[in-house]
This record gives sequence, C-alpha cells and structure tokens, in this order.
Amino acid sequence: MPDELLRDAPAYSPRSGELADLELLLSGAYAPLTGFLGRADLTALQRRGRLADGTPWPLPVTLEVPESLALGLVLEDPALRSIVLTDQEGAPIAAVEVNDTWPTRDGRYGVGGTVRQIGDGRHGPFQRLRRTPAEVRELLPPGRVLGVVADRPLHRPQLAQIAHAARTLAAHLLVLIPVGDAGPGGLSPEVLVRTVFAARDRMPPATLVAVPLVRRGDEIRDALLRAKVAAAYGVTHLLSTGEMLSGGGPRVLVPRELAYDNRDGQWRWRDDIPPRNRRLALRTDEIDDLLDRGFPLPEWHTPPAVAKELARARPPRRQRGLVVFLTGLSGSGKSTVARGVADHLRETGDRTVTLLDGDVVRRELSAGLGFSKEDRDLNIRRIGWVAAEVARHRGMAICCPIAPYAAARKTAREMATLAGAGFVLVHVATPLEVCEQRDRKGLYAKARAGLIKGMTGIDDPYEEPADAELTIDTSELSVDEAVGAVLHHLTETGWVEPKR
Repeated sequence: MPDELLRDAPAYSPRSGELADLELLLSGAYAPLTGFLGRADLTALQRRGRLADGTPWPLPVTLEVPESLALGLVLEDPALRSIVLTDQEGAPIAAVEVNDTWPTRDGRYGVGGTVRQIGDGRHGPFQRLRRTPAEVRELLPPGRVLGVVADRPLHRPQLAQIAHAARTLAAHLLVLIPVGDAGPGGLSPEVLVRTVFAARDRMPPATLVAVPLVRRGDEIRDALLRAKVAAAYGVTHLLSTGEMLSGGGPRVLVPRELAYDNRDGQWRWRDDIPPRNRRLALRTDEIDDLLDRGFPLPEWHTPPAVAKELARARPPRRQRGLVVFLTGLSGSGKSTVARGVADHLRETGDRTVTLLDGDVVRRELSAGLGFSKEDRDLNIRRIGWVAAEVARHRGMAICCPIAPYAAARKTAREMATLAGAGFVLVHVATPLEVCEQRDRKGLYAKARAGLIKGMTGIDDPYEEPADAELTIDTSELSVDEAVGAVLHHLTETGWVEPKR
C-alpha cells in the first residue's frame, strides 16, 4: 500500500514484547515469517508444532489490539485494513496489512497480517550493534561460525567454554546479546551489553550483535527460537547450556561442566580435577549475595572488568534504590506505619525517602480516577511507576495504598525490578473487624448502609498477598512496634545500615 494511503490508518503502539517481535520480523531474523500469525497458523502450530504450510516454527508470534480498533477495520478493502504500528513515543515503525482478526480476551482482538517498515524506528542505546541478519552475514568470514547467546554476564567458566569450542571448531565467534527485555534478576539490556563488552578481551576474535529477543517463559521453546534466529544471522554451531535441540538450524553444542583448578588457575572439565583442588563455579544467587553485601567478586571466577560493571549495576543494598510497598485494608494502619518508617529514616539520614501515601496520591497523581477495578489498577500502576523512578535513582519510595489486587501489586514489583531496584512487600494484615471498629473516615459504616459501593472488604475483594516479605498486624502491635518490625526487616536484609 502506498504510504500516502496510511495517513488515515489507525495507529497503535504494541506492547514491549510485540515491538521486539516486530523488529525481528522487519529485520528478517524471523524468516520465513513476514508478519504476525493468523488463526490458521496458530491452530496448526498448537496441534503440530508447524505453520499451516508445514514449516516448522517453535512458538506463536502474535499481535493484539483493542477491540474498537479491530472492529473498525474493513478486511475486504485494501485501503481500510492497515494499522500503523508506532513505538512507545508514537513514532511510526511499520504498517501491518491485516488479513485476519479474532477476539482473544478482555476486550482485545488478535490480528494477523504481513508487516513492512515505514519509519526509521532506530533509537536507544547501542544502536550500532542492532544489525540485521543480512548485514551481519556480510561481515562474517567464510567457514564455521560459533554462535553464543549471551543472555547473562560472561564469567570465567563461560569464557573458557567459549574459547574451547571456538578453538576446537576453528570457528569465528558471533555473540548474540538479547536486548528485548530484562535478563535474570532484572539486569537491564544496557548493563548486559556493557558486561559482555567488558569480557571481550577474554574472548577469541568476535562479532557482537544486539538482538531484541524476549523470553516467553518456556525454556525449550525459547531455545528453539534462539536457534532459528541464530541460523538467520549465519551461525553454523550454537553453544548451549540448555536442552539438546533438533529440527534444523545450527548444530547445537552442549559443553562439559568446568571447574577451577587451583593448582594452576585454569578452568577445565571438573572430572579431570581432584576434588581437593576443584572449585565449582559460583551460582547466580551466590554472585547476587556478594554484590548485595558489597563484597568484590573473586578474580578466579570473574574478570575484574566484568565485576566492575556488575558492581556498578548492582550496588550494595544499602546504596541501591528500594520500593517499600505496604498493602492492607482501609484502617489497617498502613499509612501510620509508613509515616513512622519514613520519619525514622529521615531523622537518621540513612536513606533519601519519598512517601507515596494513598490519599495524597489520589489527590495529586490520580485525581479523577474512580474505584472500579480498572481505575484501581491504574492508580497502583501510577504509584508503581513513580516509585520505580524514585528507586531507579537510588532513593527509597514508601507506598501505602490499599492495593487489593494481586496482579496490580505484581506489576508494581516488576516495575521496581526493571528499574534495578529492590521491592519489599509488607502486608498489614489487620483483621476486617478491627478496621471497621476504627473506621476513622466512616467509610465502612457507609458501605454497610449501602451508601457507597465497591468498598474493599465489604462488597469488593481483598486478595491477600502470598508473596509478602513481611506481615504485621496492628491489632497485635503498637505503632512503634510495627514501625520497628519494618525497620528491623530492612536492616536485617541489608537495605538500611544497622545502628552503630
């Protein structure tokens, strides 16, 4: 369709995972796919693991749009069946020519159709690494290409495995860095790229590429998709620490587990090292614990340049941003406890504190929102976003909304994690009957009389947290004791300096 006919086409900004898929479609990394899958392909994929034409493909590549947008399309008219897809700032990236729509969930429709690029869409860090498969294949020397998907920092054991495989195969090394979403532990794509660059002098000669891959949560399917994308970039052999894959694409190599030999400081196959001389690689939780406590990563395990980048990205907890999120019924005491914690930390000067009280937020940030589930979720999303931004800059945000729904609290936690911050959920589990007795605002009495609707705990549910780091009950604790319990938890877990 000529671009001038798209001027009246509806515009839509897909979710982050869909934008990542869109970039891979446009670059050719998802070949032979040329667009988002329709119902026939999705049905065939679910039943047989293949597209409708019989092409093997590991997982769905889909796009969902609001129902109103889908119903406004006229699939029989080429001029009225396109959607302009924009980035999150509204800049056009591509057009999808829709040939299939169907209802999915919660007022949304799936749409299938081919895509084509209509804008530049290139912004953000490390753009020089976001090359297309065709551009990368032009750069590669002839012969074997060893691919490595560096979805986490490369420590000495991984670097030793890479060097051994490249040497054995006499292959050029191609490092694919997934930048479509945060990595394990919330490591941002930018930090991941910096850690891989920091390890570059420990690698054989290599080409580095940033690829907008996102994880779907199914390890086997994710691995299959990575193998497909790696093949598109010219990889002939793929180094993997996961499942052995088959079904076309590059040959997958599963390396032996290495250990550190303290006799000569080398990493080699663990069974070749006597137990008394063998040191196993650190687990992820052990690495995180060292960083959280401010201890340096040992040089026998991690190159100093990589350790430096990780320490910058994950400073000790007492210096890192934190969201303390108190949730509970109206009248549970969460605002009083939150103010007490904030006041104490301001007095000691241990942390820079921002208090996001539920009533103040309703007045200053969420004015105009009602108390429907949608408005309550939006209110928590706004609180979560502001809190995460405070924590991104190493402050502490203390929030105390009712936050009755588990999904909204989970979103707030994810926002903090993506900002590189910590998140502590405190359930103020004061019983409903005690909250009703307090009823400082008279809300429970009005709800019991039928004067207000949607009161949490009366005619709207409160979903008790199953993932709270701390639970307190202000019917059993005084205000000072409840504040002390929160401060004790923050001190014991390293977020606040202990009293001297």
